[in-house]
Amino acid sequence: MMGHTHAMTGAIAWLGLAPGLAALPLITDSSRFMETGIMVNALTPAEFIAGALVCAGAAMLPDLDHPSATIAHTFGPVTWALSKAVAWVSGGHRGATHSLVFAAAMGFGAHWLAGTYPIGRDIMVVLLVGLALRAIGIGIPGNKLGSAAINIGLTAGLYAVFLSLSVGYAWLGLAVAVGCLIHVVGDCMTERGCPVLWPLSVKFVLPWKIGIKTGKKFEQKILAPVLSVAIVGLLFWRLAPG
Repeated sequence: MMGHTHAMTGAIAWLGLAPGLAALPLITDSSRFMETGIMVNALTPAEFIAGALVCAGAAMLPDLDHPSATIAHTFGPVTWALSKAVAWVSGGHRGATHSLVFAAAMGFGAHWLAGTYPIGRDIMVVLLVGLALRAIGIGIPGNKLGSAAINIGLTAGLYAVFLSLSVGYAWLGLAVAVGCLIHVVGDCMTERGCPVLWPLSVKFVLPWKIGIKTGKKFEQKILAPVLSVAIVGLLFWRLAPG
């Protein structure tokens, strides 16, 4: 799947799942969440939206194994070099990063970061929000410099809003894990599939060659508009006054 599809499905996954996950047992005391839970007992609207953006950005992380992917070019030579290294370590595109192991590792890593290094946590949040905005196409067509400036400005503005609204990040690890996992699920629906149970080499893919062909008309002309409508609908459903 293309980057914008992964980002939108990541946002949809969070918008659909987060309220139920926030109500899980043992997640009602914010002073204990690092020991017993994932996030506090309820998400504020700002946390809900922040989580959707972070999850959308995290849904791009598995493609760090692909030097030509959106994520590899989001922050210039830095992410490109990182992508080349990840591709080498993971065995190429749709290798180790497209698995349950990677999703769990990223989720636990982000959860640990959220409780141990606030500055590192904030950097991760900013990078993932910027990545989400880049993936969904925020910018000026054909103008890389202008698009980068808009991305930086919007990302900084959003983070400032989250800071002013005292957004907590007890949910960060969960959002990152869900984003990575929904990427894997999405790629399992394409014609190539994914090694979900890596290091086992078997790939999970839809049968009878009915998988989505990446970048073709169905994904761009039909799936993308449907996902956009789903995001708007979920936001209205979750946030509209009752």
